[in-house]
Amino acid sequence: MLPAVHLARNDQRRMIAAMLSRAFFDDPAIGWIFPDPVLRSKRLPKLFALLFDSDADKGMRLVTDRGEAATFWRAPGQVHTSLFETLRYLVPMLGCFGSAIGRGMAVGDAIDAHMPAGDYWYLHIAGCDPIHQGKGIGGAVVRAGLERAVDGRFPAYLETPLEKNISFYQAMGFAVIDEWTVPKGGPRFWSMMRPA
Repeated sequence: MLPAVHLARNDQRRMIAAMLSRAFFDDPAIGWIFPDPVLRSKRLPKLFALLFDSDADKGMRLVTDRGEAATFWRAPGQVHTSLFETLRYLVPMLGCFGSAIGRGMAVGDAIDAHMPAGDYWYLHIAGCDPIHQGKGIGGAVVRAGLERAVDGRFPAYLETPLEKNISFYQAMGFAVIDEWTVPKGGPRFWSMMRPA
């Protein structure tokens, strides 16, 4: 039986950030931003804690009962990062990225440049702890978000730098709408949309 999914509580921040750090450790975009695995293991918990905070009022953050998987969704009209939000998190982001800030900004700028126009739910972050992958838990938390957020009224959008994720998302109704590469030797991404 798959675990229940609920809205993430603020007291789950550290647990979720640690799980997402494990889930994204071998992600091509994260590996390009932080090529040194030792530095990556130190920086990722801070990065995902910041993303947990920055997405708090943007839509919804979902997590399974025991924190095996989580998703952060940005609601229609909340997809882009505002100047205020950028300034609010500038110092923590500089502390998190350190000398990798240029590569982090390159990935963020490329993602922003490929966002489609219109209103849609944006699956900003989706991760499942590696020890729980292949059990249907990651799919359950994504589907829970689709049921709660999208509910047929809006399309849903995501991007992934993992080609193996394409079929995972296609099984939930997403289709590839674009393929692109972060400039200056960055990773390749696939943009995917699920119609309303």
